[in-house]
Amino acid sequence: MNIRSLTRGDGVVIVAAVVLLIASFLSLYSVDGVSSSEIPNAWSSGPIMLSVILAGIIGAALIVVARGLPRVPKVAGLDLGQFGVAFTVFAAWSALGNIFDPAGVLDNIGNSSGGWSAGGGLILALVATLAMAAAAIATPLVPALQAALLPAAKPAAPQPYGAQPPGGYGYPGAQPQQPYGAQPQPGQPFGQQQPPAAQGAPAAAQPAAAQPAAADFSPFWFAVPVTRPLFAEDGSQNPIAELAPGTWYLAVEQRGATLVAQTQDGRRGVLQDTSGIQRG
Repeated sequence: MNIRSLTRGDGVVIVAAVVLLIASFLSLYSVDGVSSSEIPNAWSSGPIMLSVILAGIIGAALIVVARGLPRVPKVAGLDLGQFGVAFTVFAAWSALGNIFDPAGVLDNIGNSSGGWSAGGGLILALVATLAMAAAAIATPLVPALQAALLPAAKPAAPQPYGAQPPGGYGYPGAQPQQPYGAQPQPGQPFGQQQPPAAQGAPAAAQPAAAQPAAADFSPFWFAVPVTRPLFAEDGSQNPIAELAPGTWYLAVEQRGATLVAQTQDGRRGVLQDTSGIQRG
């Protein structure tokens, strides 16, 4: 799980879940003539614990896990994040209903008539679930909430193509290649400089592969500011992966205004929207 792929919206959901857990230990209601120690909290009320507290926390967990996984599993055609959003909305709706209908809890303390008001636990639970549901719904729609929660660590220096970046960014790079211009070794990759021809050999005898490849583009590491799709190289508009904020990816080729990028699991595709990317 890559925590650097979490967004600011996910941060709001996490904070709201923590507040919801705290609210479960506070009194649900305030009743005239009854000591606060006699008022039950959410742990003494099965309906509130299941429909508000646990539903909200489970929803937050599903949203965060779905964001951090490289490939989100689906259940009945819906991914975990969509289930999480549904749980948070259900928790907020249940908290709102319990604000207006306290009879079930008040009967437990033998005072179901008059002189009651919502306690700190129920009010805090309502605020937390409303914030959680709002953040879960708004994150895909509001660019400010799509920004990375943790900034991407900048590499110390640009790395050669295929090399492992320092500091362990999680990119499974290939074995380091020989720097351009160095003395070639047997089996070296195509495009590296070959040894000079023997003196006096005619120019026409030089093989075409012996000339260094012209390259105006140098591979580089980059990070995206928001989640962006990676499309197949054959030009189809079916995304093959998603690039998440907070993760370094390797640009291996430039095609006009687009980049061919490589993901952590070795998949390559075309990044069509390159605006605002951060170069390493």
